[in-house]
Amino acid sequence: MLLPVNVTLGVVLAVLLLVAAGVAAVARLGRAKEILVAGVRAAVQLAVVASAIHWVVGSVPLLLCFLLLMYAVAVRTAGRRMTPNGTWWWAALPIAAGVAPVVGLLLLTGLVPVKGIALIPVTGILIGGALTATVLGGRRALDELTVRRGEVEAGMALGLLDRDARLEVARPAASDALLPGLDQTRTVGLVTLPGAFVGMLLGGASPVQAGAVQLFVLVALMAVQAVAVSVVLELVGRGRVHRDAAG
Repeated sequence: MLLPVNVTLGVVLAVLLLVAAGVAAVARLGRAKEILVAGVRAAVQLAVVASAIHWVVGSVPLLLCFLLLMYAVAVRTAGRRMTPNGTWWWAALPIAAGVAPVVGLLLLTGLVPVKGIALIPVTGILIGGALTATVLGGRRALDELTVRRGEVEAGMALGLLDRDARLEVARPAASDALLPGLDQTRTVGLVTLPGAFVGMLLGGASPVQAGAVQLFVLVALMAVQAVAVSVVLELVGRGRVHRDAAG
């Protein structure tokens, strides 16, 4: 066992969380409260999931409901991170467009069985990657359009369609959302050993098996994130996702 679940672990986690919040407060990063809330929420949510997981993995209907819950939470989180208005729900599209084809391919090929013990972690990783890419891509695109509004209007004045003028400005910024995944893939095994690899080793798998699983996760994540960023960029370009008061 990598970490014993005891009082010492709880104390260390509490200290680390306080350090993170304290540093954010001292450095005036403006996220100290969010860090504390996120840490407490994570503890509560993981405790609930750990208690209920044995019920979910044994029932296909419960499994599907759990996956839909994961998806709904991701949509809400990503959408509200991008915009405070009613267009946030469009975040459902890039997340689904990135995750659904990959999960479908895995099920059709038999690489992942319709069992909670396998499907939940794989789908969770992919949804998490799509969420991150959607948030980063959408926020960067919308920020760029706000800062460079004059360039967008100039493009329209020159005859570009509204969509094309927005994309010319937003595309380079949105593409930066792919950098974390690219850097993680480029440096895997040299800088870090990601969770899937370590988890497989701790579970008794051979290093070759663990490496194959981790490679699959990284490549699948790049595919999911590329699709998610492309779709959210298109939504921003078409004005479906925006930050105006209306909508």
